[in-house]
Amino acid sequence: MLALNWPVGNARVADVEQQPQTLFQQASSPQFAICGTVRRTCVVDGDTFWLDGNKIRIADIDTPEISQPRCDYEYELGMRATYRLVDLLNVGPFELRTIGNRDEDQYGRKLRVVIRDGRSLGDQLVSEGLARTWTGRREPWC
Repeated sequence: MLALNWPVGNARVADVEQQPQTLFQQASSPQFAICGTVRRTCVVDGDTFWLDGNKIRIADIDTPEISQPRCDYEYELGMRATYRLVDLLNVGPFELRTIGNRDEDQYGRKLRVVIRDGRSLGDQLVSEGLARTWTGRREPWC
């Protein structure tokens, strides 16, 4: 399988022993903020971010919506998840791994699990009450 380091730091492609269909990349330490008009390396919401111009959907979680929330609680929790994701991504290097055989969702976002030190950052958001484990469909937050 391939290990792909996107051009965040030293860009390179190398062969690595991995499970089939597992493409991962090690991101050096970019600085993330909440996305504005320029979307290169920033956080959109609690489960979506841009890394070097590539839109990433965190594949193992679902977080509350902030762009079209159905209630105040969903918006408030979604904002907490968004800011927490900024904090988590800024701690340091992480890996992005595919799961299954789907590379992108219907919106063209790369589907990836974010791993640092062997642990999913999505699992961390779930344990903090800011996300749910993705089960294949959205559940209401209100």
